[in-house]
Amino acid sequence: MPRLDVIGNISIDHTRYPDGRTIRLIGGAALHTAAAAHRAGLPAAPVSVVGTDLAHLPDDPRLTALDWSGITVVDGRSAQFTIEYDTLGCVSSLAAEYGVADGLTRHGLAWIDAHTADAVHVCCRRPLDAAPVLAALAEAGWRFSLDFFVSSAKQMIDQAAPFLPEAVAVFVNAAEHALLTDVVPSRQLRLVVVSDGARPVRLLRRGRLAAQARPPQTTAVEVTGAGDTLAGTFLAAVAAGASDGVALRQAVAAATDHVGAPALALEDR
Repeated sequence: MPRLDVIGNISIDHTRYPDGRTIRLIGGAALHTAAAAHRAGLPAAPVSVVGTDLAHLPDDPRLTALDWSGITVVDGRSAQFTIEYDTLGCVSSLAAEYGVADGLTRHGLAWIDAHTADAVHVCCRRPLDAAPVLAALAEAGWRFSLDFFVSSAKQMIDQAAPFLPEAVAVFVNAAEHALLTDVVPSRQLRLVVVSDGARPVRLLRRGRLAAQARPPQTTAVEVTGAGDTLAGTFLAAVAAGASDGVALRQAVAAATDHVGAPALALEDR
């Protein structure tokens, strides 16, 4: 059975909302993407560096089904992100302490060198140095997809630019899409999925609209990880042979369910 390796952060996230809610949760793009792919039927492994404060994750009953062979535990603190959202659910500010995740690029390169994979998804977000990781994947001839995060998108898109035409899929929001197409013409990109809040999610092939799906209305509980959930679900659906339209609808439905579900709260140990 095919498998998806996801190179990126696993972190402790502190989310804050305008209504005063604050949540301390287990987060990180690699975790959310891999977990979504697994729920959609595609075995997935986050490839990440965590500290001793998250060393217990493989034993967490909510996460035991994931393949944890790609994480390495280093003495120290895991990456921590403080994310503030505005009334529209968009990120208004972000503060980061990377901790042991500073070793993510080195770990990702070592993983690529030592393993083979059916497909790899790269979460192009600090502190990852995306360029050498993407170069190694391209040189190895692996299928890869990638995403960005708005706070570092400009820098990461510039780093990734030489490899973007080789990506099987790129996942962005509307703001990131504008940055992306400033650097690489749409016709050079095989497939781009563009989310835009409550507006329809668009799937573009070589810059042309191939499918779209409107998210249903829902009451948001926790929006962190929604885009990653969309990406992981879409990749799993495509791996199972789904068409563009079916894969996109499944991905949008999963992201909507994620937003309405209780957060993966970090339990005190």
